[in-house]
Amino acid sequence: MKITSNTVVSLTYELHTTTPEGNQVFVEKATEENPLVFLYGVGMMLPKFEEHLTGLTVGDEYGFELSPADGYGEIDPGAHVDLPVSMFKEGGAEQLPNVGDVIPLQDNQGNQFRAGVTAVGEEIVSVDLNHPMAGKNLIFAGKILTVREATADELSHGHAHGADGHSGH
Repeated sequence: MKITSNTVVSLTYELHTTTPEGNQVFVEKATEENPLVFLYGVGMMLPKFEEHLTGLTVGDEYGFELSPADGYGEIDPGAHVDLPVSMFKEGGAEQLPNVGDVIPLQDNQGNQFRAGVTAVGEEIVSVDLNHPMAGKNLIFAGKILTVREATADELSHGHAHGADGHSGH
């Protein structure tokens, strides 16, 4: 079976990026023991990532590179926010984040996202709202493990329920 809309795909991958000097840097991977499983064609994955997998089948190996525009976008120099230290002391928490920490935040609409801490001062904590992979080329390589039709439940829920179609709940 080929990868098309409304199929559930499980695959391995290794993701690398490149440094400004052009060297490859390992980011993360999914193995055969712990594969990436997703419902294809519903917008859960980067569109260009899915485009490169279209029509592949079990056992196929793949490799491709996505530009920042096709990945997580270019770095937005304006996507920095200074948060008051008092935000981190609510609920009795006295622990301020450290520079380099990734902290969960929520906007006024209730959307959750993560931000990287760039500075911690007496009054403010500065965070970078850019995705950690923004501005980077994404180099993927891996192998297709399984492809199957999505179940009615998966289609109605909009996500895969595991490689075999059962969520294990």
